[in-house]
Amino acid sequence: MKPPLFDYHDPSTVDRALDLLAEHGEDAKVLAGGQSLVPLLNFRLASPDYLIDLSRIPSLAYIRRCDGVLRIGTMTRQATLEASPLVAGHWPLLLGAIGYVAHAQIRNRGTVGGSVAHADPAAELPVAFTVLDATFHLRTRQRTRSVGWRDFFITHLTTAIEPDELLVEIEVPPVPPGTGWAFTEYARRHGDFALGGAAALITIEDGACRRARLGLLAADYTPVRAEAAERALEGTQITVEAIAEAARIAVADITPTGDIHGSSEYRKQLIEGMVRRAIEQARERAGR
Repeated sequence: MKPPLFDYHDPSTVDRALDLLAEHGEDAKVLAGGQSLVPLLNFRLASPDYLIDLSRIPSLAYIRRCDGVLRIGTMTRQATLEASPLVAGHWPLLLGAIGYVAHAQIRNRGTVGGSVAHADPAAELPVAFTVLDATFHLRTRQRTRSVGWRDFFITHLTTAIEPDELLVEIEVPPVPPGTGWAFTEYARRHGDFALGGAAALITIEDGACRRARLGLLAADYTPVRAEAAERALEGTQITVEAIAEAARIAVADITPTGDIHGSSEYRKQLIEGMVRRAIEQARERAGR
């Protein structure tokens, strides 16, 4: 339970961190909050030669709204996101998701960008950002680029971040008026890894669903957007029958990984139930 040997760097500026990444590339790992990376180091599942700690770069920790768009710095602590009146008032789905993230002690240390970059498909924030149509901003010494959620999450614990790149900001567009939200999850104990879950944004206009966004938690190797189910809901009255059909469509093509806590078929049925619950809750909130 001890990490392998590595050289430790704690740069105080983004430029210095990027210099280190350019120099060491695939031999380096970035340390944000450490709530995922440190256990990987202790179990020797990660063995970097260089560890680049971002905790001394305050310019990467912020939550602000610019022209209606939410911008979150990669080193923003999860507890800071949880306590933000701006997030609660305009992007409450993030608040709903963060409440399921581990425990308060973990959220005090864990970072928003660290959770996203770790890309665990059973993690709450990657699914929430997928449903919110987030864009992820990356930097190297020479360039900046922006990657949408569809291209950002590649597979289990793998993203589009290149070895010399740093995730610096997450951008979330405004949520349309008349939108209800919900985040549902089931775990054996609160704070454990989820066996399944769902996130929903439902926009109601003139009594019908104008816009739907549905995400699935722990359903595949990446966060899943149930786009076929979204299309099934849009333009319809959200009746009990419509909700059941959308939930069925949402899980039709998924094959969750089974383990000692539940088989693949059990998890699939569980996620279907979470989708139904999420749509129902989002519809109720939209109505209010």
